[in-house]
Amino acid sequence: MVKNIKRLIEQVAKEKDLPERVVEYALKNAIAIAIKKDKKIKERLDIEFTEEGIKVYIVKKKGRLPLNISVEDVNRIAAYAAKEEFLSELERAERERGFLEYKELEGEVVTGIVRKVLGNGDVLVDLGKVEAVLPRREQIPGEEYKQGDRVKALLLEVKKVHGEPRLILSRTHPLFLKRLLETEIPEVAEREIEIKAVARIPGERAKVAVHAKDLKMDPVGIVVGLRGSRIQPISEELRGEKIDVIRWTEDEEEFIRRALSPAQPTAVRLIPEEERAEVAVPKDQLSLAIGKKGTNVKLAHKLTEWHIDVMSEEDFEKLSQLRENE
Repeated sequence: MVKNIKRLIEQVAKEKDLPERVVEYALKNAIAIAIKKDKKIKERLDIEFTEEGIKVYIVKKKGRLPLNISVEDVNRIAAYAAKEEFLSELERAERERGFLEYKELEGEVVTGIVRKVLGNGDVLVDLGKVEAVLPRREQIPGEEYKQGDRVKALLLEVKKVHGEPRLILSRTHPLFLKRLLETEIPEVAEREIEIKAVARIPGERAKVAVHAKDLKMDPVGIVVGLRGSRIQPISEELRGEKIDVIRWTEDEEEFIRRALSPAQPTAVRLIPEEERAEVAVPKDQLSLAIGKKGTNVKLAHKLTEWHIDVMSEEDFEKLSQLRENE
């Protein structure tokens, strides 16, 4: 069954001069539409082609649930969809080729040319087949664009507005930095090193937590490169954003210590019910731990997902004694 589907996709893609992924997307839509009609289902369905056959899932807010439908039923409806619904879905795919192709690229990095800067600061970017918008809010503070500039950005969202495709770009999203690391650093691209978490204050500073599957590897050194040779070009792409790379660990106390680098905490107390951590640092490192305008502690909070209260060792000890007395 799956081999037949693969052959069908390859054949139709060749005949229609469409990318195979666009034809596959259209076929999955056709099968989903046919199943919804046959089973009178209103929820959105996800279709997957696997070695075992066609898998159907109902999409819920909290995830996907397998649809309770027999293999025979799926195959019957899929065969019908391939004949009846697929043609109309393909016609739509041909009309919306650009939209569907870029829908597949959602969450990836794209490069385009600035066509126009609007009065509100939004930038229209030509991606080749379609035009995208880099809203002012998704631009790194201080960036200025003019017609003809090349722009690299994350394709944040591809949606329909009044029936027309609308592509939204972002240069501020944490995923943009993650994708740049995956593109520029081979060990990350090859998944030898995993990006566990990213936190950014765009244009100012970022923190990235990395983990190597091979414990003998130094993920921080590999990502940063000799004298910063690997991280520097990425920093420059982000308008000089300073990028701190730290080694991820499952030990939450230790992860919080590392997240507050370059400060060196001497004690960490976790309060799990409040998702809060109290951290002691030497008095002369207090401003370093907090950072300019609270930058360091804000990023540590975003990276670890713990609310972090930084205090001097003296205040930490006083608080400890107060709790003991209570």
